[in-house]
Amino acid sequence: RCSGLTSLDLTGLDTSNVTNMDSMFCGCSGLTNLDLTPLDTSKVKYMGYMFFGCSGLTSLDLTPLNTSNVTSMSDMFSGCRGLTSLDLTPLDTSKVTNMEGMFSSCRGLAKLDLSPMNTSKVTNMHGMFSDCSGLTSFDLTPLDTSNVTSMEYMFYGCTSLITITTGPNFKFVGTYYNLSGTW
Repeated sequence: RCSGLTSLDLTGLDTSNVTNMDSMFCGCSGLTNLDLTPLDTSKVKYMGYMFFGCSGLTSLDLTPLNTSNVTSMSDMFSGCRGLTSLDLTPLDTSKVTNMEGMFSSCRGLAKLDLSPMNTSKVTNMHGMFSDCSGLTSFDLTPLDTSNVTSMEYMFYGCTSLITITTGPNFKFVGTYYNLSGTW
């Protein structure tokens, strides 16, 4: 585990042929900053758990990531409790099918702009925002859930959530997405 790391220099790391970055920085809770610029992610298909448990990060610049071939972002930012903002604009999610737990336990996020996300191929959103206790309102209008088959625990532990806005392409699936209160 890399929990003792406080900094990490990725310069010189050749990732040009890497297809799987699952759990690459998993458990690096001591990192407070991470420069992703040296990474070539053009062939990567799997980014599940990539930043899982990186609770020391308060921000993360995703601009260097080429995610055009990524199909799984499962738990990608799960446990990043220190993040206070996250700009998703650089992410190409057009091929992603799995977003299970993607933002789970991102308790420091007070807002999250989902407008850059293409979710038309996503089938799994199980626990996608679970334990995001800092969110008070959420605009789900950009999400296309037409292919989603699992939304269980999607909002579990979102204890501060007061307002949700949905759009024409968002439909709740099943009954166990854990929205407390009256909706």
